[in-house]
Amino acid sequence: MDLKIWYIVPDMKVKFQTSAGGIVYKKEGDEVLWLITQHSQHKGWTFPKGLVGDKNKNENEETAALREVEEEGGVKVKIVNPQPLTASYAFKLDGFLIKKTVYYYLMEYISGDPKDHDWEVSEAKFITAEEMRKLLSFKKDKDAFEKILLKLKNA
Repeated sequence: MDLKIWYIVPDMKVKFQTSAGGIVYKKEGDEVLWLITQHSQHKGWTFPKGLVGDKNKNENEETAALREVEEEGGVKVKIVNPQPLTASYAFKLDGFLIKKTVYYYLMEYISGDPKDHDWEVSEAKFITAEEMRKLLSFKKDKDAFEKILLKLKNA
């Protein structure tokens, strides 16, 4: 279980968001490569993820994660471990305090090309674990990646 810490900001309206995404790997010979995306607006390097239920009100976390990886990462995948990692954080946007929980699933590449990503992403590509550790922009993502490496090792 991950610890959730929320920061209280006086006189600020609060919105809660739930997102889902994938930490995607593919095997090329003896090498394991990982999918990373660069956000078009904030330019941070992260994993493909997005809001649950923004296109289909009845969407669950797994379905949203698969959809978001295809949209932002340009690839089709399968969920390898149905027990997601969770990351929780807060940020300010348009006068609101957004309290976000993200569900990350370990996923394996099936097909597709990361170059076929949508407009929310400026670049998507497969890289090594060492490159991933250097490129990821956010501590929560770095922590999730290390945890997912352990899950993959034990899968």
